[in-house]
Amino acid sequence: MQFFVQGAWGVIPAHINELSPDPVRGFLPGFAYQCGVALAGAIGWLEARFAEHLDYAWAMALTAATVFILGTIVAQLGPERRGVAFGRGSP
Repeated sequence: MQFFVQGAWGVIPAHINELSPDPVRGFLPGFAYQCGVALAGAIGWLEARFAEHLDYAWAMALTAATVFILGTIVAQLGPERRGVAFGRGSP
């Protein structure tokens, strides 16, 4: 399973690297990854809250839908950077 997960999400650090300005290109991908890990820690709590009011299947579905919707919103808010020339310093 890790093979498929890495295949699907393995390009994300490279994408974050392309979005990063040169001065923080080495720092930002790792920092963003660790922020994602910190936010993912709340998923268990969120699912438990849903399970207090719903059965397990609905709690899982609602948790997955919440993560999917929030991920879609974040992806839509992010800029697209085509033709970025790496290595140029800040002006």
